Amino acid sequence: MTRSILITGCSSGIGYTSAIGMKARGWEVFATARNNDDIARLESEGLHACYLDYRDEASINRCLEFVLAKTGGRLDALFNNGAYGLVGAVEDIKTNDLREQFEANFFGWHELNRQTIPIMREQGHGRIIICSSVLGIVSGIHRAPYSATKHALEAFATSMRMELQPWNIQTISIRPGPIDTKFLETTFKVLNEKIDWQNSVYTDSYNKTMKRMNAGDKSSAFKLPPEAVFKKLVHACEASRPRAVYSVTTLTYLADIARRLLPTKTTDWFLEKGG
Repeated sequence: MTRSILITGCSSGIGYTSAIGMKARGWEVFATARNNDDIARLESEGLHACYLDYRDEASINRCLEFVLAKTGGRLDALFNNGAYGLVGAVEDIKTNDLREQFEANFFGWHELNRQTIPIMREQGHGRIIICSSVLGIVSGIHRAPYSATKHALEAFATSMRMELQPWNIQTISIRPGPIDTKFLETTFKVLNEKIDWQNSVYTDSYNKTMKRMNAGDKSSAFKLPPEAVFKKLVHACEASRPRAVYSVTTLTYLADIARRLLPTKTTDWFLEKGG
């Protein structure tokens, strides 16, 4: 029987690479996007494509109904991936914008996972994979909003891993660091839309942060292609004994070591210098 996987956020980057890659490995892939053109493109490449917006519960319901109708009620794996980055100093972040960030990056994920768990319990197995981040284990200047959602997902993944183990449902966290996608491009766009950073008391700090982010975006020192995440996804989905956590980039490994072994002030310095 062909195994099935639902992957969210497949218009580009990690989601798109993972969807195409899993299809090539013989999986029946359900890929979500929010743009009709992206959905049509995904369908033209042989994927089952459907609309899903984590902020819209009705779209989550319809997407799962679509998947179950196609598979006869089964879903072997779920890769939670779609998200966007809101950056800014805590003082500059409007509470409503923070709520929107959590709707897209956390509450919608919760709803999709909540509805998926009974399906996997009924069939007696399943893999739920969370695309976390290096910012799910540390944070940094102007990273509080996005990092808060990823820290919340890490907590959820830990609890789900223990809660679902009796039903052979395994919860796995993948922690990318810098990946060569359009993520930073979108992050800068959101920053300019949501925050009047040029008139903030943190203007100088924003300038430094953006320079570091731009430098990191152009540097290959730590950045890896989306295929690096896909490689971890394959192991998470297909290994008989998958790991609970997969780190992807060198920066993720270094941040994990720093938070475990270094004094807090030293770790803060390391993260501040890293942007």
